[in-house]
Amino acid sequence: MSMDLSKISEILVAGKVDELKKQTEEAVNSGTNAADILNQGLLPGMDTVGQNWKDGDMFMPEVLRCAKGMSGAMEIIRPHLSEADMGNAGKLVIGTVAGDLHDIGKDLAGMMFEGAGYKVINIGIDQPNEAFVEAVKEHKPSVLGMSALLTTTMPRMGEVINSLKEAGIRDEVAVIIGGAPVTKEYAEEIGADLYAPNAGSAVDITSKYLDSQK
Repeated sequence: MSMDLSKISEILVAGKVDELKKQTEEAVNSGTNAADILNQGLLPGMDTVGQNWKDGDMFMPEVLRCAKGMSGAMEIIRPHLSEADMGNAGKLVIGTVAGDLHDIGKDLAGMMFEGAGYKVINIGIDQPNEAFVEAVKEHKPSVLGMSALLTTTMPRMGEVINSLKEAGIRDEVAVIIGGAPVTKEYAEEIGADLYAPNAGSAVDITSKYLDSQK
């Protein structure tokens, strides 16, 4: 027996955390394929959240509730997802640069990447340059994501890229940056490979870039 997965999308967008957990559990228990729950229910919902956020139709507290709901639902379905279901798309290290304590956009992007089949290593907020370098060395990701929400912390992104060069590992990872004050022009200026205007577009931009490098 399967269920209408559009209902899961609607509940996620509404930010009903407990109801989303209940519906996700019911879907799993009813025999609905976990990959279908992800691809037809949760991800479309998060796509809508990302677009609403981009359009200004949803505010940060609402986005945070949706992200919390997505995280809880993923905990339920993750044990039922195979590597093939998840797509095994690649590995992402993501963090917010030193001096910046904002994490909502970063966390939302991380969830989007996880849902798209990436293994996500979220190193957190206020991370020094060395932390990004060490994470790339340890995890050997295909992508490094950096977030900044303050104009005063944006320069840290360029510093991290320079630190990657000094460590001799810059060419081993694609760098994507984002955050409210960040622009495509700034990404080009500091030598980042990619720029995402919002969390919702980050996965698509990254996946297309990685495919073009194969």
